[in-house]
Amino acid sequence: MVISLSSSPPSSSLSLIKLTNSRSEFPSKPKTHLPRCSFSSSDLSFHCKDPFLSLKGGNPNGTRLKFKSCALPGLDYSNFESVQSVLEAAAVLTAIIVVHESGHFFAAYLQGIHVSKFAVGFGPILAKFNANNVEYSIRAFPLGGFVGFPDNDPNSDIPVDDVNLLKNRPILDRVIVVSAGVIANIIFAYAIIFTQVLSVGLPVQEGYPGVIVPEVRPFSAASRDGLLAGDVILEVNGIQLPKGGPNAVTEVVDVIKKNPKRNVVLKVERGKQDFEIGVTPDENYDGTGKIGVQLSPNVKISKVKPKNVADTFNYTGREFWGLSFNVLDSLKQTFLNFSQTASKVSGPVAIIAVGAEVARSNLDGLYQFAALLNLNLAVINLLPLPALDGGTLAFILIEAARGGRKLPLEVEQTIMSSGITVVVFLGLFLIVRDTLNLDFIRDML
Repeated sequence: MVISLSSSPPSSSLSLIKLTNSRSEFPSKPKTHLPRCSFSSSDLSFHCKDPFLSLKGGNPNGTRLKFKSCALPGLDYSNFESVQSVLEAAAVLTAIIVVHESGHFFAAYLQGIHVSKFAVGFGPILAKFNANNVEYSIRAFPLGGFVGFPDNDPNSDIPVDDVNLLKNRPILDRVIVVSAGVIANIIFAYAIIFTQVLSVGLPVQEGYPGVIVPEVRPFSAASRDGLLAGDVILEVNGIQLPKGGPNAVTEVVDVIKKNPKRNVVLKVERGKQDFEIGVTPDENYDGTGKIGVQLSPNVKISKVKPKNVADTFNYTGREFWGLSFNVLDSLKQTFLNFSQTASKVSGPVAIIAVGAEVARSNLDGLYQFAALLNLNLAVINLLPLPALDGGTLAFILIEAARGGRKLPLEVEQTIMSSGITVVVFLGLFLIVRDTLNLDFIRDML
């Protein structure tokens, strides 16, 4: 999250965030149980070989999973209009922002450093109050936040040489304040996973051949040609699908997309019967095929709960390090394959859309959603980019390397202003792109 060293609030760093997931199951390896796959959209208009988030619900009885899928990108969030689930996702996002900013705030407050503002959201002020010379406010758009310091505020009555201004504090004090938001998110992520382990347990999945069809859209090609919700696709054009996992979903999506208006033969399991169905995909606006279904890996889910305190910390640690590893791994893949992965950077609309779908499908999934967002926010904010915490840390480290001599204020302000401008425009672009790609918006266009 951005730290403000002036009277004006910066943009929220949540305007650009990556959502990551796992590639393995819990608890066999120190990685999270979530599979590294992205479920296809309801019209099969896209696929993603290395997506950033895939969330699904669990079934403690181990029956086949029935749920609506969510994916990034592709953004087929057909239930985004569900007010309750949207509010739940927004509440999770807001709580994570508050925790992040509270880290900055308390790190400064406990060191006696002057703080002038604490804001949840950005944009016009909806409500505010003042206490101990700090303005606390709630702003119109609850998708960001900032802590303001009066260091460069021309309206501040604090002398510019006051030792309790952040800019006048020793390097270590400033490093603690700037990094405290990231540390708060990491601690919060661990606490969320710990709570999940104690309250509902962690899902463990077992894969089976084929791909489940959780939903078939009315009047779609799949509905027209006889595919039903609950069917399991075992083969596509004579090619047997692997055991439940991301590759199986990807194979089906690839074949459908490449065969608009051409017959595709699906071997389907329905109940105890196996038979073939010919489906002719409709042509999408971009020339790819679509049949109007949602797909998910064919897995059974059970829950594992700790038997004692040692198990609780063991399970929590495995899950925490698994999520952390995959967040870092996805970031590495982004830089190594930027041209292929840049489209997976998501804005606040997509984040809330995914969270809303998770909340609608299975409330337990909000634990993983919240933990992933915390870790993503922590990692993204550590990047040495202007307008992020990592950018501020980079300036402090440059100062330390220069023997305590700071860069000229004009240079710092120019770099930070440029970074904030980029964040603002990128955030606006992501908001517009993700909004236009919402399913119910696309249906109206």
